[in-house]
Amino acid sequence: MLQLATSRTKAMRKPKAPEANRARILAAATAEFAARGYDGASMDAIAARTRTTRALINYYFGSKERLYQAVLERVYAEIREAEEGLELDHLSPLEAMRRIVEFTYDYYVGHEYFVRIVVAENQARGRHLKRSPTLRTLNRPIVDRLAAVIARGQSEGTLRRDVDPVSVHMAIAALGMFNVTNQFTFGALFQQDMGAKGDVAGRRGIVADIILSWLVTAGVSAR
Repeated sequence: MLQLATSRTKAMRKPKAPEANRARILAAATAEFAARGYDGASMDAIAARTRTTRALINYYFGSKERLYQAVLERVYAEIREAEEGLELDHLSPLEAMRRIVEFTYDYYVGHEYFVRIVVAENQARGRHLKRSPTLRTLNRPIVDRLAAVIARGQSEGTLRRDVDPVSVHMAIAALGMFNVTNQFTFGALFQQDMGAKGDVAGRRGIVADIILSWLVTAGVSAR
């Protein structure tokens, strides 16, 4: 009997399909944190979404905070991985920059959970993000990608010299996220559909034109 009990205990401690379990928990946690933020999110709700237990979640992640940190790292990794498919080298600097802006705008519209988690972490004053060394390096590729495009444009005289890639990244994010973060308030105030229901192509073009108009040197067309 003792041997049987020991075997059952070991089976409980080592669940089957660990990678699949982790992926399911991360997906459920992403939805919960996106909807309610860190403080409002419930571990019981995450367990219910995956038809599992808090004990199993803690087995894989240790705590709510560590699970949330894993979600942060996952959602940022996803957008950085998606950016790897942009294929910018064959484009002119202006075309490459427009592609980055339009891709980012579309990504926010298509992945609202990412934007909501970014907003939630800002409401938490970035305290969880600051504790992740991974996140400090994970977001470096987009800055490097922008830096390469800007350097090419500056070399050929089409992009102004008094800009840095972090400022460009910030401007793209700010203008791109508004369509998602303010879709309900702005939409209600001005009676316009926002987010995925709005004029995505038209507003995406406006954001790209604004960014490019700021970046180009005098006498160079952004189009």
